[in-house]
Amino acid sequence: MKTLANVALWFAAIGCGVAGGIYFIFSVTVMSSLGRIAPEAGIAAMNAMSADIVRSAFMPLFIGTTIAGIALAILSLFQWNEPGSLPILAGGLIYFAGMFIVTVAFNVPLNNSLAAIDPKSADGLSFWATYLRDWTLWNHVRTAASIAASVLFTAALAVRG
Repeated sequence: MKTLANVALWFAAIGCGVAGGIYFIFSVTVMSSLGRIAPEAGIAAMNAMSADIVRSAFMPLFIGTTIAGIALAILSLFQWNEPGSLPILAGGLIYFAGMFIVTVAFNVPLNNSLAAIDPKSADGLSFWATYLRDWTLWNHVRTAASIAASVLFTAALAVRG
């Protein structure tokens, strides 16, 4: 059981770091680049990325890291006296709330709304400006949560030796 937990901890530390890097790139380059091109082109590009990401290698990372983080957080409650239990619990909770819940509650609904608009309409153009602002804000939260969880899981690995 301990070996499986250590494998899950390594996976979670690396997975959270990779996810955080992906979100970071979107926050600091992709979204601002989409905002500088014609709204119709930006909307089309974002809709294409949203459709592609759910069919990509990102999804096993997204789901697997979430499951590993929650499983580790629960396990840490039963192994509270083990070194690193507190950062494992914190990492799992931060990742689940700040990445998974934020994605499901904010980023995905925004993506669904964007896919449903007419990019040539006045409402579509107005929504695009709101979308860029709101989606990027929530993506910043996902970035910070993912990186924080990666740091916490890595800290747990360090104290476990």
